[in-house]
Amino acid sequence: MRITTKLLSAGLISLGAALSVGTASAAQCGGNDGAGFDAWVQNFQAEAVSRGISQRTASAALAGVSYDRRLIAYDRTQRPFKLTLEQFIAKRAPASLISQARSRIQKNKALFDRVEARYGVPAPIIATIWGMETAFGAIQGTKNVFNGLATLAYDCRRTDMFQGELIAAMTLVDRGDLTMAEMRGAEHGEIGQAQFLPSSYLKYAVDGDGDGRADMVRSSADTIASIGNYLKQKGWRAGGGWEEGSANFAVLSEWNKASVYQKAIAYAATRIDEGSTAAR
Repeated sequence: MRITTKLLSAGLISLGAALSVGTASAAQCGGNDGAGFDAWVQNFQAEAVSRGISQRTASAALAGVSYDRRLIAYDRTQRPFKLTLEQFIAKRAPASLISQARSRIQKNKALFDRVEARYGVPAPIIATIWGMETAFGAIQGTKNVFNGLATLAYDCRRTDMFQGELIAAMTLVDRGDLTMAEMRGAEHGEIGQAQFLPSSYLKYAVDGDGDGRADMVRSSADTIASIGNYLKQKGWRAGGGWEEGSANFAVLSEWNKASVYQKAIAYAATRIDEGSTAAR
């Protein structure tokens, strides 16, 4: 299996359009009651087309979306990240995850070794993130990505960010990375086995199995390689460790801003590594 970066000229053009949202004037956000959401959706569809998204994709992406009040309430609480480290580990990095991660590393040793050789990121870190995000691909989320992103893009709390993600999600469909039917994910529009936001999928997803497509929905190899690529691009240094105070612990904040999440990754990766070392 080869590890190749998927860069097509059409994709680069579309990516440029997606990234331009962050610098251009964003569409006006709305109030907390969602009263103006339908009109905003129509305006944003036209704006997406003006930014290079095809009319077909823009129309299909926003067809039937509705304002999700429950998502807005959840976005303002983010309760899982208010747990203590012990509570968070029990919930997201239990002993079962540690043992499954060791097993997957052993079964896919050649792939993990190739990814570490290329990106410098060790197997325990990649396996931890993969397991914590989606239980190694088993739980990827089934929500309509466009519905969640449109709701958050309309909301004034982080409108620029999520308008950019909404354009990026359309770009993924336009350039053929994912089909409209595959645009299912988690609460905030995260997609695939590593739960990348659409803009990160565009920038960091790579082909890990050599089939010419970066498919993080179906391919474990693509997911493993993409996590490695992401962390490398964010500053990961080969051989720099991952515990608090190490050269790479700060890079974990690029994966998730919550300190409890970063500490849980470091804890689980260490446990996985200890078991893997003992087995050798």
